Amino acid sequence: MGQRGRKKGASGEESRALLLSIAAKEFADKGFYETKVSSIVKEANLSQPAFYLYFDSKEALFGELVDLFRLELFELTKRSRLEPGIDSSTLANRITNGLAAILCFFVEEPDLTRIGFYLADDAEDIKNNLTDQIKDNLIFEQQQGYFCSRLDMSIVAESLVGIIERLTITKLLPGHKTPEILATEIVTLLLHGMITHQSSSSYPFSISD
Repeated sequence: MGQRGRKKGASGEESRALLLSIAAKEFADKGFYETKVSSIVKEANLSQPAFYLYFDSKEALFGELVDLFRLELFELTKRSRLEPGIDSSTLANRITNGLAAILCFFVEEPDLTRIGFYLADDAEDIKNNLTDQIKDNLIFEQQQGYFCSRLDMSIVAESLVGIIERLTITKLLPGHKTPEILATEIVTLLLHGMITHQSSSSYPFSISD
């Protein structure tokens, strides 16, 4: 993304950040095509020529927001990989904390999330890349003995991304569930399933089989 005649100093940085913030809300609320540069600059109390000091076009601004979402999401997913040597008694908590960090990001940046995860033309690619990254994490963790060796981790990764995608819209962003509670419920479902009052011997396989 190019920039022309960018202002120097704090006021320039603040104006650029303000445009990004206002544009994220406009795009999230109205979609790309219904969002106008004139509306963004009016809300920011800037002139339209000032917009082009920071961004080449509306498309460039939108693309930067998508990239911001992508970079933060993939960094959080990278950090969520379980390192070797974790005690089994803390395994569920470690997994939950990694997922909760991603969900917290979604809550802290709801406009960015709506753009990058749902509205952008690149949204499917982002979710496909996220699935691949989670699958790689899971295969590594499977090799460490954390998960059943018979599981197809591509199915687990696809399922997890589908769960995240749906529950972010229906439970997380509307505020029906906190990131921590939602992460706990998702991890409990995936690790322990839906059957109650069963001993570990009753399962067809165990988590660490």
